[in-house]
Amino acid sequence: MNRKLIAAIDTPDLARARDLIAQVAPHCGLVKLGLEFFLHHGPMGYRRAAEGVPVFLDLKLHDIPNTVAGGVRALLDLAPKLLTIHAQGGARMVAAAAEAAAQLGPERPKILAVTVLTSLGAPDLAEMGVTGEVSAQVLRLARVALENGADGLVCSAHEIAALRAEFGARRLLVVPGIRPTGTALGDQTRVMTPEEAVAAGADYIVVGRPITGAPDPGRAAAEIAASVA
Repeated sequence: MNRKLIAAIDTPDLARARDLIAQVAPHCGLVKLGLEFFLHHGPMGYRRAAEGVPVFLDLKLHDIPNTVAGGVRALLDLAPKLLTIHAQGGARMVAAAAEAAAQLGPERPKILAVTVLTSLGAPDLAEMGVTGEVSAQVLRLARVALENGADGLVCSAHEIAALRAEFGARRLLVVPGIRPTGTALGDQTRVMTPEEAVAAGADYIVVGRPITGAPDPGRAAAEIAASVA
């Protein structure tokens, strides 16, 4: 098992999710369940899929502070290890999420703030009225999140060095958009290989389709885990 590897189980099919988790869990620190799966199956499906496996629950909560706090409290019984919110929700929303998670005490989920989605580049941000480099927006959102109780960040591998320089080594960095050499980029635009991302300072790398789309997902997970051991 490699604790740095998170396998993204991005499927709405419960049976498929359970099968994939059984294959990849021995090689991963966590598995990721996301919005598509959770909307299809809810807490009951989550419990059936996870069954004792540590989970990164990637819902990217984003609403007014009171609603996000209520959402976090509603998820505490599921005991995910990591839970995402959007940093763009602002300081009060991030603080509300962190305070809600703290109610569970030491076993609480760690709150991760999503900065800029790895599918977005500078032209996409410009369309939304955000000028300048992607990295500048990442740093702005990261500062808001970390100063208001977030445990860490979800970021592109290309922002790891800047975030480490700005905020130090203690902040948890979870990095999606990871593509082993020779695999398709899909809808990701800011990517790195597993080896590059870990060398740059990622605490966790998130790998989806290169694992779940492989003929043998367990073997694919094992090979990626070995590459960053």
